[in-house]
Amino acid sequence: MQNNNLRKKNIFLSAQNAWKGFWTALIQEPAFKYMVFSALLVVGAMLYFPTSRTEKAVLLAMIFSVLGLEMINSIMERFLDFLQPNHDPRVKIIKDLLSGFVFLIVIGSAIIGLLIFWPHLKTLVSFSSY
Repeated sequence: MQNNNLRKKNIFLSAQNAWKGFWTALIQEPAFKYMVFSALLVVGAMLYFPTSRTEKAVLLAMIFSVLGLEMINSIMERFLDFLQPNHDPRVKIIKDLLSGFVFLIVIGSAIIGLLIFWPHLKTLVSFSSY
């Protein structure tokens, strides 16, 4: 019984630490803040326009992929700064590669979002032109 209570307490502390990590990224990482704002816009569009369950699942998977990868990028940048506080061209290459990786996923996510929302946006624009 005591072991079960300890496990519940550890799960609660883990969740609390995870929440702190999310807030740290939101407060200290401008790119993450921008991506969360973009994610909220996509969720708003997902709720406003009629989207299928599959489309919602794809959009949510892309949102969490982008946010997760941006957090990994931020973690790695901080870790590299910790390991090599002075400017090192090799560290710059690693950071650029990480940013390029996130950029690829963001572009792919934007294309997927356009594929899903374009028919709805086209209809919305055609109604507003009358």
